[in-house]
Amino acid sequence: MNKHQRPSAEACAASLTAVGDALYAIGGKWKLKIIVGLIGNRRRFNELQRIVTGISAKVLSNELKEMELNGFVRRIPVEDAGHIMEYELTDYSDTLGDVLHSLTVWGKMHRQKITGRSMDIPALQPASVE
Repeated sequence: MNKHQRPSAEACAASLTAVGDALYAIGGKWKLKIIVGLIGNRRRFNELQRIVTGISAKVLSNELKEMELNGFVRRIPVEDAGHIMEYELTDYSDTLGDVLHSLTVWGKMHRQKITGRSMDIPALQPASVE
């Protein structure tokens, strides 16, 4: 279907359902920022809170719980550290690669349109494991 064709009512309803499902899983102000903060790195809660600037501990905790339920994040107990946890992305979170890339490209374009200035943002790539 090209841009000028109107979708059928069924196709429109299916698209709305799919977008709704996606927004339920990754929507909001913080989830994608948390995912970006965890790309290529396992992080402790406080470290993640420092990286995701502006998020409160309560909100981060709630977001991580939701993300764990949706299969994007895994909690790992730190050995010999009591109740301290580290968080890492699951393999399922890799399915968001194209989404994150598209949002980054669009965000850069939008910022330039609004401000007249471009941003040089390096591509997101997992850190190598040595």
